[in-house]
Amino acid sequence: MNKIDSHQHFWKYDVNKFSWISDDMPVLKEDFLPEKLQTILAANGIEGTVAVQALQNPEETQFLLDLAEKFHFILGVVGWVDLNSDQLSATLHAYAPFSKLKGFRHLLQDEADPEYILRPAFQRGLAEVFEAGYSYDLLVFPHQLDGVIQTVSNFPEGNFVLDHLAKPSIRKGEIQEWGQRIRDLSSHPRVYCKLSGMVTEADWQEWKATDFFPYLDLVMESFGEDRLMFGSDWPVCNLAANYDQVSSILEKYLEGQPHRVQNKIWAENARHFYRL
Repeated sequence: MNKIDSHQHFWKYDVNKFSWISDDMPVLKEDFLPEKLQTILAANGIEGTVAVQALQNPEETQFLLDLAEKFHFILGVVGWVDLNSDQLSATLHAYAPFSKLKGFRHLLQDEADPEYILRPAFQRGLAEVFEAGYSYDLLVFPHQLDGVIQTVSNFPEGNFVLDHLAKPSIRKGEIQEWGQRIRDLSSHPRVYCKLSGMVTEADWQEWKATDFFPYLDLVMESFGEDRLMFGSDWPVCNLAANYDQVSSILEKYLEGQPHRVQNKIWAENARHFYRL
């Protein structure tokens, strides 16, 4: 079965640039570059990946594009661009020659304002992103989903994908309020969801695969087999699980599903959404 990892990161570790990596995350305090991932992908039968931004500056996008040019397994890049900038249109035009640039993302989870996404300048920026043919990754917490739902309503033509199931607190078993918002969001047919980032929302030491099944059940019921895609969130996943363990969660969950359904979630939906 073909497999694509729709969500992973690369970085050259710098204590100042990656200040979110705290002292209780020593496993992340090193460089994570394609040479390190290549062997892991081969061992897990992953044919290619989508590299997603981890820093909010133009250099980050170019860094990922340069890696994608050198390493063919990087099938697509989700970069960062300043949606609030008056120069956004010119910036997007300058990116046109880079065929592996598929979309953009902002670290909305780090914004204190839960409705930051609804700010007029940001909304105008989204309009330009979609007009230029790019998709948008949504990195938010559950309490920010109301603004996301309003936003996808504002852009029925926009291609959105929700990262990490919106990071429900699996550790605490919180599902009700998150689940209702997920159902509301999924009613918009151009919104996809990544099955990624779950292990770091669980107990890092004590999780088991079945902890994630109620959340997977809900997104499967809500988004359906055509709008879900696998993502490892490597190397962040290393806080709680290695790549093999992350992959095995979805393998266990999808046991018994028709090959056609498994193939969509493992590869074809990512290929379709990101135009890989």
